[in-house]
Amino acid sequence: MREYSTILLSGMEGLCDYKAVEPDRLFDGLPNSLRPSADGDGSGKSPMPHGGHHHDDSETAAYTLPVLIPSRVLPLLHDLAQQMVQAGHKQLLLQNYKETRYFVLEESLRKLGVEKLSKEDVQRMQWEVLEAKIGNWIHFMRIAVKLLFAGERQVCDQIFQGFDSLSDQCFAEVTVSSVSMLLSFGDAIARSKRSPEKLFVLLDMYEIMRELHTEIETIFKGKACVEIRDSAMGLTKRLAQTAQETFGDFEEAVEKDATKTAVLDGTVHPLTSYVINYVKFLFDYQATLKQLFLEFGNGDDSNSQLASVTMRIMQALQNNLEGKSKQYRDPALTHLFLMNNIHYMVRSVRRSEAKDLLGDDWVQRHRRIVQQHANLYKRTAWTKILQTSSAQGLTSSGGGSLEGGNSSGVSKGLLKERFKMFNMQFDELH
Repeated sequence: MREYSTILLSGMEGLCDYKAVEPDRLFDGLPNSLRPSADGDGSGKSPMPHGGHHHDDSETAAYTLPVLIPSRVLPLLHDLAQQMVQAGHKQLLLQNYKETRYFVLEESLRKLGVEKLSKEDVQRMQWEVLEAKIGNWIHFMRIAVKLLFAGERQVCDQIFQGFDSLSDQCFAEVTVSSVSMLLSFGDAIARSKRSPEKLFVLLDMYEIMRELHTEIETIFKGKACVEIRDSAMGLTKRLAQTAQETFGDFEEAVEKDATKTAVLDGTVHPLTSYVINYVKFLFDYQATLKQLFLEFGNGDDSNSQLASVTMRIMQALQNNLEGKSKQYRDPALTHLFLMNNIHYMVRSVRRSEAKDLLGDDWVQRHRRIVQQHANLYKRTAWTKILQTSSAQGLTSSGGGSLEGGNSSGVSKGLLKERFKMFNMQFDELH
């Protein structure tokens, strides 16, 4: 009987021990829009189409599973597995199958470009390097779940047909290490130091986890895979939480921004254009943000939550601008600065999707603020101009001296200087 089980094990190992899947074969199984660019280096680390956000059709697109084990061999493996179970060698079968397929799966991921990175590795990386690795991770997740893990599940189900619990257990033990390696990178990003520029990659990562949720629940079915399912959902929640916290950080950073960049002529401040561009970019993720607020928000309507966040960011910007306006010694420039910057905010909102969210009331209220500052600027500037043309200070102390002035006592030099100042201030006003 022992000799018989050894023969069965050798047969199972030989039939299961197929080579790792080459990256090109995996890429061939992707929809055209998700395949890497043609200028790759052929090493399996070809440039990926970055970001998970711009492939809205990826959930419904057709994927072609790679052939992990030839179809002609699967019935033989099924017969071998059945004989081993009947002979009482279930544990040996499980161990042998796991060791063989586990190595092949990990090697397939390694060739694809998946790396084992610790939280410390992630923390040490430059942002540009990390951003590229996050873009690749998004595509590795899609390839792993939709092609490699789905293929392994299909093979497992066919070999262990009739032994559902054994199939689930084998599949879990083959994939658990690979899944953990992929999720641990996502977890390291979710737990890393927050910063405004990370918000968009966090949303990309959240999107891919949401996209893959149904397939993860289906592929990793059964009691044996419960920890894998929980880990995937745990990462999705952490990404959502970190994204929401980054929102709060950004709002606070905008309000407390203390940059001393001087805008001498009262035009649009760099902070204003940065925040407005940031908000515009957020609206590219509007559907994702609504989904995030719906699932992990405070229970309010997702539209109103997104509107509330956007309004708070805009209010934080306005508060900061009011503080910066006080740096001007000239009151006219204070009003000119606020008029220009708030006008830029209003104009940008009116030309974007933010208008639908913030509403006409917000637009009209801020247009009135712009008009108020415009009126105050004109009034303050004209007061200065009129002061230069007043008679005060024009009379020379020597009265009607023939050398220092004229019979009216007005200094010609001072009068000339007043006209020059008048013209300069008039030009500035217009």
